[in-house]
Amino acid sequence: MLPPALDSSSEPPAIFDGTPKLYISYSCPYAQRTWIARNCKALQEEIKLVPIDLKNRPDWYKEKVYPANKVPSLEHNNEVKGESMDLIRYIDSNFEGPSLFPDDPSKREFAEELFSYFDSFYKAVISSLKEDKINDAIATFDSIETALSKFVDGSFFLGSLSLVDIAYAPFIERFQPFLLEVKNYDITTGRTKLAAWIKEMNQIEGYTVTKRDPKEHLENYKRRFLSQL
Repeated sequence: MLPPALDSSSEPPAIFDGTPKLYISYSCPYAQRTWIARNCKALQEEIKLVPIDLKNRPDWYKEKVYPANKVPSLEHNNEVKGESMDLIRYIDSNFEGPSLFPDDPSKREFAEELFSYFDSFYKAVISSLKEDKINDAIATFDSIETALSKFVDGSFFLGSLSLVDIAYAPFIERFQPFLLEVKNYDITTGRTKLAAWIKEMNQIEGYTVTKRDPKEHLENYKRRFLSQL
């Protein structure tokens, strides 16, 4: 059972009591990244999950926890850190559990390339969602297919599950149903590596427990983008 989201009527948790806390929103893909990293490191008992209702945020979150008033944030060692890409690296480096970043220099270098590419990937797909076209999304998913073809020792970006997969998964989870229903575009058609990656990700419990109903993503994206067409 997931804890209920805290809103403006909720009392704050015991802040800076020595227990690491991960503040998230169940609907936010950036927060989902950190949630997946926590789970895949088997830190469910060590890092407490504190969901926040972003539509009715408690005042204490901004005042006492994270002045930026965004999610995700991580309370650890009497400090609060933010920014999802930084946090998944921090969780991997500062907590026990299986490493989510490879030792192989070539894989580490490629991981950094994919981290850098993420913004271009996101902007290209969002451009296709906002406008009555699909070319930008087609090109960027072709790039994802190529990236997934680089290492042959597994179905993930770096062969085995890594922070790269965790960085991309929440967004592909949202883009796939929207593009299929609204644009009649299946991102896996002709992309066997991407199809295999999605299948493998859906075998990872640390990820699947964070997923939302695709219909929920679909309705959220319809509200965000269809009115702009």
